[in-house]
Amino acid sequence: MGAIKEKMKRDMEIRGLSQRTKESYLGCVKQFVKYFMKSPDQLDLEDIHTYQLHLIRDRKVAENTFNQYVSALKFLYGRTLKRDWKIEMIPYHKRSKRLPVVLNREEVVRLYKAVPYLKHKAMILTLYSTGIRASELARVKLSDIDSKRMLIRIDQGKNRKDRYVGLPAKLLEILREYWRRETVKSKTWLFPGRLRTEPITRNSVRNMVHKAKETAGIQKQVTTHTLRHSFATHQLEDGVDIRKIQLMLGHRSLRTTAKYLHVASNYLEETSNPLDTLNLE
Repeated sequence: MGAIKEKMKRDMEIRGLSQRTKESYLGCVKQFVKYFMKSPDQLDLEDIHTYQLHLIRDRKVAENTFNQYVSALKFLYGRTLKRDWKIEMIPYHKRSKRLPVVLNREEVVRLYKAVPYLKHKAMILTLYSTGIRASELARVKLSDIDSKRMLIRIDQGKNRKDRYVGLPAKLLEILREYWRRETVKSKTWLFPGRLRTEPITRNSVRNMVHKAKETAGIQKQVTTHTLRHSFATHQLEDGVDIRKIQLMLGHRSLRTTAKYLHVASNYLEETSNPLDTLNLE
């Protein structure tokens, strides 16, 4: 497996995959090889299908996890090992369409008040008021804050795309107060980790939000992405054009942003019901 692993690592680097994706693919392939205890070049399409059933029936993995394995195996056999059978014969799991969980504004305030540290308060408000991802929040640099133009630069976000998001005046005020009080300051990162030279980890951000949710007594399932969903939904409810929201979120397709139309209260309330047109007297 050693030579194949090195070749796959080289192919992923040439393809320009992110470090996170490379680690994910290698982890999936490692589990695949461990299951059969054979080198992947000794396995065929039928073995892959057997492993897919194992993931579904035995491990009962989530759809996203299943499809992550599929992507890894497609890359391994399609690009690295260059098998002559159709790579499309490794099917993805059909994704279920679920609406995002959204906090109401009162719940956002409760989440904010549930954390005792100003740093954590600043992180929650940044996630909510900009709609950025936890991974993007962790890597915001001091130089990315443009207080004159009231913008935050998101450097190499998802899909390695740069973009700008708005910097609300209230958020800037909180960030400045946090920075004045911060004891572990960094010359680079807005939210440094334990070491000033490193940014806070994405898992640390996630754990902080989870603890805040528990403390606030919010019954909904709340993650860092819930704040992103809440930002987009509340923007839509406030009348912001959906294309502007698409740009701020960094979505490739408007269809991805359009899912918030299904949860924005004003769009649901303004929709007439045929029952209202019936004369039942």
